Amino acid sequence: MVTPPDAAVVLRPMGERAILAEVADLAAVVRLHAALAADPPGGIDDLVPAARTVLVCFDPARIAVGSVRSWIRSAAEAHTDDQQPGPLVEVPLRYDGVDLDDTAALLGIPAADLVSRHAAAEWSVAFTGFAPGFAYLVSAHWPFDVPRLDQPRTRVPAGAVGLAAGFTGAYPRETPGGWRLIASTDAVLFDPDATHPVLLPPRARVRFVPERSRVEVPRDPDAPAAPRGATRDAVDSPPAPATLARDGGRPALRILDPGAATTVQDLGRPHRAALGVARSGALDRVALRTANRLVGNDEGTAGLEILLGGWHARAETDTWVCVTGALLEVRVDEVPVDLYAPLLVPAGSELSIGVARLGLRSYLAVRGGVEGAAVMHSRARDSLAGLGPAPLRAGDLVRAGVPASAIPSVDVFPWTVPPSTIDVALAEGPRADWFAPRALATLFAEPWTVSADLDRVGIRLDGPVLERIRPGELPSEGMTPGALQAPSHGRPVVLLADGPVTGGYPVIAVATEAGTSALAQARPGDTVCFRRA
Repeated sequence: MVTPPDAAVVLRPMGERAILAEVADLAAVVRLHAALAADPPGGIDDLVPAARTVLVCFDPARIAVGSVRSWIRSAAEAHTDDQQPGPLVEVPLRYDGVDLDDTAALLGIPAADLVSRHAAAEWSVAFTGFAPGFAYLVSAHWPFDVPRLDQPRTRVPAGAVGLAAGFTGAYPRETPGGWRLIASTDAVLFDPDATHPVLLPPRARVRFVPERSRVEVPRDPDAPAAPRGATRDAVDSPPAPATLARDGGRPALRILDPGAATTVQDLGRPHRAALGVARSGALDRVALRTANRLVGNDEGTAGLEILLGGWHARAETDTWVCVTGALLEVRVDEVPVDLYAPLLVPAGSELSIGVARLGLRSYLAVRGGVEGAAVMHSRARDSLAGLGPAPLRAGDLVRAGVPASAIPSVDVFPWTVPPSTIDVALAEGPRADWFAPRALATLFAEPWTVSADLDRVGIRLDGPVLERIRPGELPSEGMTPGALQAPSHGRPVVLLADGPVTGGYPVIAVATEAGTSALAQARPGDTVCFRRA
């Protein structure tokens, strides 16, 4: 249900675990987010401000959707002009960006004027998205609407400061990007190991402090980076991905062949989307939870997510494991063993996981859990943000921690083979009104084919066009795993655990958590059939 458009806030459903609160403009977003953040009730998991919306994520087991809607409306009606301003953060800049002169010419002002206006304005963080720690800053004293580059760069270095639309922002890590680059900073914008990992959180006030007025020869960001001086206190790039612990924990498995890809995954990093950090974690959460339970671990303990199989390891000590997920053959010293069953691998024995015949991802739980350096309280590897332990390589040692409980006495655990036709329940999305009425009928009536364009970020589906009645893109708004976006070409993309926390394509529907787990096993060529939740 959508609140009538004449209301102060329009409430739009975002699946079974979130509501998108839409207001008139960015200033209203800042006020609403401040009011919501001041006193959230139990059960509220995350608040994600964006250009014209605040995404409110909640746990329906702890708070009813009606209570969430009432709370949002009350906050929207409250007087928030007396909200305390956020902290002031000073960021040193060098105005040496490769696009500085061109941007000034585009705006019809001298480059020196652009620099002085940018440095004189007091900015505030409207919202965070795109990448962990990437802040969208606005200022009442900034009059310019700067178009993005026609062709985004494939490489923007960490610390680059750019302009786009009415925003300015600094890139916390090296990524592609289409903003016009006017400056650079050595400030560490995102440090996942810090108590406060994001330098510029929502509502922070920001003042840019020029280190020097101008550098005459800007460097092309697509060219190789020149070495920095040895006296710098901060690094240019984001912190290197954590690796599996080299000490602590019991030696368990030595990786002989990681297959197509093997990553450490737990249940991810919830409650951090407002900082630009995706939930991440195991894509098939049901399979990981089951594997953990069968070896006596807590459900959220870290295990291994193995893509396509073809995996091989040697036990360094007697090690209990369990393999779930895709249909494939598991062997110990060439002797076949059962899936979905606790299994003791004696020291010196070799454990092999064959190529998946049905499904895409298998999960290997080690009794005691996979040890390793935690990043923001999780060992999950986020492929988009580069957080968590690096993908495993041949020769890596997997260490195990302390088990939570005894191995359960289970003769047979009920499980089903991953199907090649995947049934996915969809709940309401916030932007169904962007589509022709027949688009929803098409979505549920037609089968969809999984394309080869799939990874931990999302799955593109091939099938009929979902006809839109509104062109273009939305201002950025919060996203969740399971969100079914429809770009202008009309073919849907389902976001998965490593997907971005904000996006600009309209979401027509949202897969339930069970449906999103089922999509983790989708292979290119498989069929997806949607039904109403």
